[in-house]
Amino acid sequence: MDYTPARFHASARALPEPGEAFAYTPENQARFDANVTRYPPDQRKSAILYAVYLAQGQQGYLTGAAMQHVAQQIGCTAAEVEDVVSYYTMFFTRPVGTYVLNVCRTLSCALLGAERVTEELSRVLGIRPGETDPTGTFTLLEVECLGACDRAPVVMVNDDWHERLAPEQVEQFAEALRTRGVASLSGCHLRKEGGPDHLRQGYGGPPKPSAEAEGPPLRRS
Repeated sequence: MDYTPARFHASARALPEPGEAFAYTPENQARFDANVTRYPPDQRKSAILYAVYLAQGQQGYLTGAAMQHVAQQIGCTAAEVEDVVSYYTMFFTRPVGTYVLNVCRTLSCALLGAERVTEELSRVLGIRPGETDPTGTFTLLEVECLGACDRAPVVMVNDDWHERLAPEQVEQFAEALRTRGVASLSGCHLRKEGGPDHLRQGYGGPPKPSAEAEGPPLRRS
């Protein structure tokens, strides 16, 4: 169940009309102005990630007009902004659902059932990885490591982690998003805490040390 850009673009909703203008809201402009003061005047490009994040948060994805606006704010070219946007998987240049479900597929999550979670999400939502549902509510993606290996498998919904999500919990999980919104599950732990013992389960448990591995007893002074 691999993500393909062509499948994602084909399922995207209609883009705004060409030439549609974009500008930060007064609130986002104030946020940008406060953030950029953290950097020396000749290093405004250091604020580019935050600037792009604000633009995407304002309209859900990044149009050419939005990237041009970011370039003007930063004092760089639109091509430089596009380079950043195309590098990071968290930025979108096509419309996505209200809830973007990023399922980690890297080693620890894969060993602890991420593929089954993806299959269940696909079944429950009626879409495949890389697609957005017809109502514009959900986009399902498979991504690389989300940095929570000891709580695998992990699904990130927009900006929030949801850890140790079991396949049998997927219907409950999706319904909670539909009816109560992502905030109701923010940072949730649907099962008990993770940690090294949980992570070892995906590797078949810790091997028993042999006598040779244990080595001689430590000498105490």
